[in-house]
Amino acid sequence: MKVHDLTPPTGSRKRAKRVARGIGGRGGKTAGRGMKGQKARSKVRVGFEGGQMPYHQRIPKLKGFKNPFRVEYQAVNLDAIEESGLEEVTPESLYALGMVGKKSLVKVLGRGAISRAVTVRVHAASSAAEAAIIAAGGTVEKLPLPFAVRPPARGNALTNR
Repeated sequence: MKVHDLTPPTGSRKRAKRVARGIGGRGGKTAGRGMKGQKARSKVRVGFEGGQMPYHQRIPKLKGFKNPFRVEYQAVNLDAIEESGLEEVTPESLYALGMVGKKSLVKVLGRGAISRAVTVRVHAASSAAEAAIIAAGGTVEKLPLPFAVRPPARGNALTNR
């Protein structure tokens, strides 16, 4: 058996209706298109609404705003600091343990608890985390951000103004 020998089962394919073959048979004259009008005369593209503004153009697009100057921190929680066993927590020591990225800004958050005194030198810390570290006998020191006024623009903002 070859590909050209294959045929569909009998009765599975119905012949197409032949329309517009004269007024003598069914589907003659107007060929199922009715009497008059735009749809009787020629093709109308999908989504055409008779000249009024189409729906896909009326609906609002690109809603919202993404701030290109947003400062993004990488979060480290108190329970992660407790498990790490570090006495002095810095972005470099956290990077060495694989907890943060190489050039990421670090923020300590207050999930979990800390039971020992640690020195934390990070870019930011939540008030709950700061209070927990100080209550455990540690200190929190905030590092300066690596940019003067604001972070460099990301995404679709103009970078060279």
